[in-house]
Amino acid sequence: MTIVRSHDSQSDITALEATVASARAGFACMFSTSDEYENALIAARRAEGRYRSVFDWQPVVLGGCALALLGALVTFM
Repeated sequence: MTIVRSHDSQSDITALEATVASARAGFACMFSTSDEYENALIAARRAEGRYRSVFDWQPVVLGGCALALLGALVTFM
């Protein structure tokens, strides 16, 4: 018994080439160096908000500098 397939061989080849390209893309690395990878990873994590500090330290530093300046002014006057 002979089975006749009515598939278009060109579409089969095109589908196979697309599958091969997809498989190759899965193994390809989009970064040429580890520095590029780390920069992209940090940028993505910052965009997610992972590196936000729980405590806002900038007003504390500003207040400390103001107190140090005030102390220096009081000492030398």
